[in-house]
Amino acid sequence: MTPEPLYPEERRRPGRFWLITIAAVLTLAATVSLGRWQLSRAAQKEALQADIDAQKQKPALTQAEFLALEKPSDALHRPVRLRGLWLPTQSVYLDNRQMHGVPGFYVLTPFALEGSEQAVMVQRGWVQRNFVDRTKLGEVETPAGIVEVTGLIEPPPGHLLELGTPAPAAAASAPAAGASAPAAEGVSSIRQNLDLEAFRAETKLPLRTDVSLQQTGPASEGLQRDWPAPALGLERHYGYAFQWFGLSALVVILYVWFQFITPFRRSRRRARDGRF
Repeated sequence: MTPEPLYPEERRRPGRFWLITIAAVLTLAATVSLGRWQLSRAAQKEALQADIDAQKQKPALTQAEFLALEKPSDALHRPVRLRGLWLPTQSVYLDNRQMHGVPGFYVLTPFALEGSEQAVMVQRGWVQRNFVDRTKLGEVETPAGIVEVTGLIEPPPGHLLELGTPAPAAAASAPAAGASAPAAEGVSSIRQNLDLEAFRAETKLPLRTDVSLQQTGPASEGLQRDWPAPALGLERHYGYAFQWFGLSALVVILYVWFQFITPFRRSRRRARDGRF
C-alpha cells in the first residue's frame, strides 16, 4: 500500500503548477504587449514632433499664400507674415496661463487682414497677473494703423478645465492704459477659455475659426513670447512602458521563485531532515 504523502499539497502540485504557469504566461503577454504599445505611441509622438520642427523651419508664408490655403490645418506650425489692423477693443485675456512658472494671462487680439474681409485671432503673448487684484489688467501696447505681424499658424487656443463661470464685466476693474475693454457688454475680457465659434457669433467679426496665429519674436508691447512647446506626453509614454516592462520582469521573477526555487529549497530541506 502506497503511503500517504507527508505534505498533502504535493498531491495538488501538478495541477496548480500548470494553472499558475498559464496565468503567468497570460499576464506576461499582456504586460509586454502594453509596454510595446506605449513605445509605439512614443514613436508616433516623436514623429509628430519631428514634423512640427520641420514645419517651423520652412519659409514664412506670405499673406496671399495664407489666404489661398485650402486647408490651413495642413500648414500648422509654419511661419506666416500677415498685414492688417489690430482690433484691441475685442482683446481677450485667458486666465491661469503660466510662463516660466509664473501665473498670468495670454493676451489674444483679433487681427483684420489687409485687403480681405477676414480676421484671425492672434495669440500675442503673455502678461503677468496682478497678485493683489486679479481683475486688474496689465498694460499692453497695441499699435494703431496697418502693421505687420509674424507668427506661427496654430490651432485655436487650447482649453483648460473650467471649474466656474467667467467673472462678469462689472466685477473687473477698468483696464490699465493700453489694455482692452470687454468684448461686449456683460462679458468680461478675462476668460478661462475661448471658443472661436462662440466668439465670432458674439462679436459679429469675420473671424477665422479653424486656426489662430501665435505671434513670435522678442518681448515687446508689454508681452513675453517664450511660448511653451506643445505637450505631446513623450515622457509619460516612456514612463508607462517602463512600468509595464517592470511588471513583466516581476512576473518572471515571482514565477521562477515560487515555481522552481522555493520547491527546490523545500525538497533539499526535507532531504536533509530525512523526510522523503
